[in-house]
Amino acid sequence: MADHTITLLIVDDHPVVRDGLRGMFATEPGFEVLGEASGGTEGVERAMRLDPDVVLMDLRMPDGGGVDAIRELTRRGARAEVLVLTTYDTDSDTLPAIEAGATGYLLKDAPREELFTAVRAAADGRTVLSPAVATRLVSAVRSPSAPGGPGGETLSAREREVLRLVARGTSNRRIAAELFISEATVKTHLTHVFAKLGVGDRAAAVAAGYERGILGRAEPAP
Repeated sequence: MADHTITLLIVDDHPVVRDGLRGMFATEPGFEVLGEASGGTEGVERAMRLDPDVVLMDLRMPDGGGVDAIRELTRRGARAEVLVLTTYDTDSDTLPAIEAGATGYLLKDAPREELFTAVRAAADGRTVLSPAVATRLVSAVRSPSAPGGPGGETLSAREREVLRLVARGTSNRRIAAELFISEATVKTHLTHVFAKLGVGDRAAAVAAGYERGILGRAEPAP
C-alpha cells in the first residue's frame, strides 16, 4: 500500500471526534477521508456508496451500534476493512466486534502514530489489536470462568488489573499512568467493575473482590 492513498470513512457519533480525526489524517500524507457518518446505519450506507479502504468505526452510537454495522458490512460483502476505534475495551465489546468481522481494534487514547500505523495495516488486510485488547482477548480465551458479579458477568483482565490497583489504594491518575491509559478509560473500567460486582464505590468493590476470590485472600491487618 506504500504508493496508494488510503481512503477512509469515519463513523462516530461525536462531531468533535470526527473533526479531530479528519484533521489528523489531513496532515499525514497517504490518507484521504472520503466522508463521515454519525451512526452505524448511516455508516453502512456510506461505506457501500463511497467504497473506502478502511472504516474507522466507533461502537456505542445512538443511530445503530458499531457491532451491528460491522456485521451488516460483512453480510453485504463490503470491500472496506473495519478498524474499531473506541473508548471501550471490555470483553462484551471486543469479542462481538471481532467476531462480527472487524479487522482491528484500537482505543481512542492511542498515540496518533499508532493510529496511522494501524490504519495502514488494516488497509493491507492485517489484524491490528491494541496491546490492552490483545491481552484481554487472550485472557478471555484462557479463563472464561473467572469469578464474576451477581449476574454471572466476568470481570475482564483489564478490569481485574484496575481492581487490584484500587485495592492497593492507587489513585485513578496513578492507575492511568501505570497501565498507559487515560483517566477517562480508568473511570470507564471502574464503572463496569461496580456494575458487575453490584457495588457503588471503590471500597465496596475491593471488599467484593476479596469475598469472591477475584483479589485472592485479604491479608490480615498487622
